[in-house]
Amino acid sequence: MAANDNAMYFRKGFGLKADVQGTLANDYSGRLVDLLQSRSYELAAGDTTVRLAREFGFCYGVERAVEYAYQTRTKFPDRRILLVGEIIHNPHVNARLREMGIEILVPSTAGFDYGAISPQDVVILPAFGVPIKDFQTLRESGCVMVDTTCGSVLNVWKRVDTYARDGLTSLIHGKHYHEETRATASQAEKYPDAHWIVVRDMSEARLVCDYIEGRGTRDAFLAKFASAVSAGFDPDLHLRRIGVANQTTMLARESLAIGEEVGNAIERARGADARASDFRSFDTICSATQDRQDAVKELLAEPLDVMVVVGGYNSSNTISLAAICAERVTTYHIEDANAIDPELGTIRHKPIGRDEEVWSEWLSQPGSVRVGLTAGASTPNNKIGDTVARVFATRGIDPATIE
Repeated sequence: MAANDNAMYFRKGFGLKADVQGTLANDYSGRLVDLLQSRSYELAAGDTTVRLAREFGFCYGVERAVEYAYQTRTKFPDRRILLVGEIIHNPHVNARLREMGIEILVPSTAGFDYGAISPQDVVILPAFGVPIKDFQTLRESGCVMVDTTCGSVLNVWKRVDTYARDGLTSLIHGKHYHEETRATASQAEKYPDAHWIVVRDMSEARLVCDYIEGRGTRDAFLAKFASAVSAGFDPDLHLRRIGVANQTTMLARESLAIGEEVGNAIERARGADARASDFRSFDTICSATQDRQDAVKELLAEPLDVMVVVGGYNSSNTISLAAICAERVTTYHIEDANAIDPELGTIRHKPIGRDEEVWSEWLSQPGSVRVGLTAGASTPNNKIGDTVARVFATRGIDPATIE
């Protein structure tokens, strides 16, 4: 229990699943998605075929987080309920929670302000988790805490905790500003001499490897990673023993490759014995992320004219899916179905690493067209179904006739 014994902490909901299932289904289910699944993930009408990846959309962790938020509103109908940031990276889900009277806290550059939270308030922790210091502050406030942190994220936290306890620096493949990565890095801070560094991609990982092997300067290294290392980080000391972890939604193959590259660098610098004693790496990509990446690779083996990836522009797992698809076929990453305008024949999308663009006549080619479709783990079925409907409408096919 926290310093304030009146605090209450819940991680397994309130036993109200049956009470909220009908509302969840009304808010997020999609008829066309159900139809796709019943027809081996394929719908065809006229000259247009839509193929859906076999793993898509809401994962178990997201379903659980959203369900717990609904349960919380049902359990505490008259209390003020606050959510620490977005529960997941989907604007429609977060907007629906606001409609239910759940206040979403917005951080400043200094983080979240919990000064106005009282013991009468209920605070929901998002699926990404929160940093340890935030957790402790909330416990001390005496509020009711509902923790929806994903189990896959908790597994990474345990790995980082072990690294820190054993004196290894945690090298995390992720985005240093992402909620999950910030919470993961904070797990090392339970130990006074533990440190962490975050690398965004292989190019940043290679800078770490260069330093391990004696290339590069200390000042340049610290300037490059100024926002992505723990306080007091000293590359000369804290890159000698490394344990690799990752933000669970990153591109799996890159996380594995980064681990191998860092291990090789230690071996080249100090020998095989040093690699054996001073390096650890484990695949901590969550199974749902891996399943969605595997399913989209399977779909890409088929002949497709275009690929549509649905999910928030700030959704890491959706970005990873779009990156995989863009290597093989023309790909459009859209936030939701509203990005597709059937009347104008346009699509508003965000190419990898660029600003949002609007393309005209993206499905205007004559003859038959095969459209692949997948969605990030934070995208509900109704938004996927709306996208399917707009794809057919763009081709002049009334989606209501597809049965």
